[in-house]
Amino acid sequence: MKITDIKFAMLRVPLKTPFKTALRTVEKVEDVIVIVETDTGHVGYGEAPATAVITGDTHGSIIEAIKTMIKPKLIGEEIEDLNRITHLIQGSIVKNYSAKAAVEIAIYDLFAQRYNTPLYKILGGGEPTISTDITISVDYIDKMVKDSIDAVNQGFETLKIKVGKDIGVDIERVKAIYAAVEGKALLRLDANQGWTAKEAVYALTKLEDAGVRLELVEQPVKGYDLEGMKYITERVHTPVMADESTFGPKEVIDLIKMRAADIINIKLMKTGGISNAIRIADIAETFDVQCMIGCMLETSISVAAAAHLAVAKSHVITKVDLDGPSLCAFDPVVGNVKFNGAEISIENTPGLGIKEIKGLEMLR
Repeated sequence: MKITDIKFAMLRVPLKTPFKTALRTVEKVEDVIVIVETDTGHVGYGEAPATAVITGDTHGSIIEAIKTMIKPKLIGEEIEDLNRITHLIQGSIVKNYSAKAAVEIAIYDLFAQRYNTPLYKILGGGEPTISTDITISVDYIDKMVKDSIDAVNQGFETLKIKVGKDIGVDIERVKAIYAAVEGKALLRLDANQGWTAKEAVYALTKLEDAGVRLELVEQPVKGYDLEGMKYITERVHTPVMADESTFGPKEVIDLIKMRAADIINIKLMKTGGISNAIRIADIAETFDVQCMIGCMLETSISVAAAAHLAVAKSHVITKVDLDGPSLCAFDPVVGNVKFNGAEISIENTPGLGIKEIKGLEMLR
């Protein structure tokens, strides 16, 4: 099975409600879709969002990186040579993580199709059902409380609360939500790099003293501020999770050695794809550190790949934040991964099992 061409499309899907964080407000998913064709007629699909404020990637940079730097290296390559192909992808250009991720996802999809088995089985097997949290966007307190109650009523048992806008209001937001859903759902906080280290310690201490029990707090300070992460981790009881602080395997090793976080958030769009995500999970397991699998604003193409990885690495990926498809107004993908509220399940069909993607706009 040889690679013969790589094509591009855009996929636009409105969100049910605007997605608001400390960094941005988004009203629809607008992602680049990568289509890898082969001489056997098999097709692999990948996806990349333009999350410039986090990864630095834009639609233009994703397409250009793949078209001019990655694609020329892959045409004619045998899908069976997976390690060689991922090495070519990762070595083709520095950074450009989302572009690399989109191509890798399509390659892994084809690799599993080549052996006529679901991707998670190729990656090691596991129980093909997992549960995700759902994000509560930062907003007025009453709105966030209502959204949290609605999510619980829909069957979500873990809520990821976006904070990081205003430290005083953030504390009141979390207290109000905790009072509304205590005993019904776990709370995770995500500050999206919006606090300083001292603000984070202040806020978390206030919440802990008020009896608020949080499952974790995600990336309270800037991604580059490992000393700030360490400062917080040493001073609060709430587990601290690194997201933007950890893109690749080396950064994970450095952060773990510094004891600057308790949990690692793996996102394919940060790691540059599945190959590095596997390395990060293996490193974390070596150091007995838990991981979460997360996503950007993505549809069920790339989120499906993350779900397959989470199933295969469930012994170390113990937390799941794959709510992208749940935030979309509809699922444009007919595939083997089913997103039913909090439950994500994988059917026994080859690769990612994508049969159809509705609404694709092919690009030249």
